[in-house]
Amino acid sequence: MLPAEIIRTKRDRAALSGPQVDAFVRGLVDGSWTEGQAAALAMAILLNGMDRTEAVALTRAMTHSGSVLRWDDAGIAGPVVDKHSTGGVGDKVSLVLAPIVAACGGVVPMLSGRGLGHTGGTLDKLAAIPGYQTDPPRAQLLSALRSAGCTIVGASADLAPADRRLYAIRDVTATVESVPLITASILSKKLAAGLGSLVMDVKTGNGAFMVSLDDARTLARSLVDVAVGAGLPCRALITAMDQVLGTTAGNALEVRESIAFLTGAAQDARLRTLTLALAAQMLQGAGLAASLAEGEARAAAALDGGRAAEHFARMVAALGGPADVLAEAGLPVAPVVRAVPAPRDGCIAAMDTRALGLVVVALGGGRARAGDAIDPRVGLDAVRPVGTPVRAGEPLLLVHAASDAAAQAALAAVQAAITIADGAPSPKPVVIETL
Repeated sequence: MLPAEIIRTKRDRAALSGPQVDAFVRGLVDGSWTEGQAAALAMAILLNGMDRTEAVALTRAMTHSGSVLRWDDAGIAGPVVDKHSTGGVGDKVSLVLAPIVAACGGVVPMLSGRGLGHTGGTLDKLAAIPGYQTDPPRAQLLSALRSAGCTIVGASADLAPADRRLYAIRDVTATVESVPLITASILSKKLAAGLGSLVMDVKTGNGAFMVSLDDARTLARSLVDVAVGAGLPCRALITAMDQVLGTTAGNALEVRESIAFLTGAAQDARLRTLTLALAAQMLQGAGLAASLAEGEARAAAALDGGRAAEHFARMVAALGGPADVLAEAGLPVAPVVRAVPAPRDGCIAAMDTRALGLVVVALGGGRARAGDAIDPRVGLDAVRPVGTPVRAGEPLLLVHAASDAAAQAALAAVQAAITIADGAPSPKPVVIETL
């Protein structure tokens, strides 16, 4: 089929047929579609959308553009389940959620990504642990999964290669925001990972890519409908991303907070609420709990009893990290730490969460360009939540930086991003809706 005719079909607001979708995806993989042609179809999809049948066809074709994992063939026993987040600031849920679910009998081969824009990436966080392999050989991956019940690694190059090429084109052609293309991008990798069920964490708020609740609902509904249409049982939570999740934002800092969370040394209330809600959905969806209440109780017991921490430690050791990461993680430390003082008495009324994420990027904890190196030491720590009363001069948070100059620039940016008011705002739930 001629690429121009397929582009014309979507340009004229008609639905693409299954064979047309298949031809497009083959062209992405074998190079018979040029970048210009792929960009033109991506823009036509952004402007004119796709119905459910088209989106399912695209997701399936992208799933089968490369290898599809079969865990039972590798001797992995147990229900295979995963979680995917649309990204936020301080979102270290994956680091604590995977071992909790594994401790409850689930198998969690979690495929994660690097940071994108103002949001942190799970792989960048784990790469702060000395020796941890985010792209292990298959034999090491399987050994870790058998030992710990969970792994958190990157997708191999042979999983959904069509998505890899299409995403790179979307990233430079202002077509990232297309809901059907986001849906196919996420789900093709999850389907290729051989999952039995999936839970989506769709973020909304000023630190999310889907800022408005309506946009988050649209994406969540698309993800659930297309996943089910492609044969993957899926649930979605819409969750708040209007403040830093937990008390840290930055790679080594978030790993340190995650270890403290798993061991019970310190647990942010919002992080605990969201983690247990997602765990309950995963356990019920995997058939490991008869109800959400039972799933949450089982997850809380695994966390509070220390079994989740043990599974995390086994995962890290099996993937090349320290033998006892809970006792000594060997995480790098920034040479400069500065407190950001509250400018006046009052209450923390709001955060520009996206701006705080960009502070971490500017410190070196994220990438301004794709090839930039990450400084795992830097970021924000001891972040006080919205609603906290403060006195003038008290620290709003701590900046961890590579230099005095970087710390000073971050101080000014943080103060501009945090609003102090006379009264406390009404508390907002971290879990907004469930689909």
